Amino acid sequence: MRVLEYPLEWRVYPKGTMRQHRNINKRSQPLYTVDERRRRDASPWTLVQGILAPLQFLVFLISLVLVVRYLSTGAGYAAATLSIVIKTLVLYAIMITGSIWEREVFGKYLFAKPFFWEDVFSILVLALHSAYLAALFWSVLAPHELMLLALTAYLAYVINAGQFLLKLRAARREQSRPLSQGLAAAPAGLGGAK
Repeated sequence: MRVLEYPLEWRVYPKGTMRQHRNINKRSQPLYTVDERRRRDASPWTLVQGILAPLQFLVFLISLVLVVRYLSTGAGYAAATLSIVIKTLVLYAIMITGSIWEREVFGKYLFAKPFFWEDVFSILVLALHSAYLAALFWSVLAPHELMLLALTAYLAYVINAGQFLLKLRAARREQSRPLSQGLAAAPAGLGGAK
């Protein structure tokens, strides 16, 4: 026998009809358990991530301007290339420190339940940036194609940054709620903690 996950209730719809529907709780599971939140707040890697994320975004913006300038005028290839390499190195730094942070908070270096899809997309971002470095190092692509590859990597980065900003927003909302509204009652294994 299958047990329904959400209780059913009756609702009145236009024209007086009544139907049963699932009463789905709009609140998702908490992003952090009480212990995970405590580990997050105590971790020095939280501050490191808080510094590296805006730094990476600033490097991205500068690099984007240089890449678009090169693509539109043909000038500034060396500056655009250097900026992409710097952006990639900052990405590597944030990925390494982010993995350490995730291990401290959730017990896994990558793919902890609350950040699973962000990590999946981060791997794509990392792969595209790494493909750029490989193509540059082995001279596989022409300069114009290299810049298009960089723009593809940057598009993936923007999407991934958006994912993380949504998580940050959710974490801040969750933190503004009293612990009695769900965090204290959250199961210990929630969020991939080991």
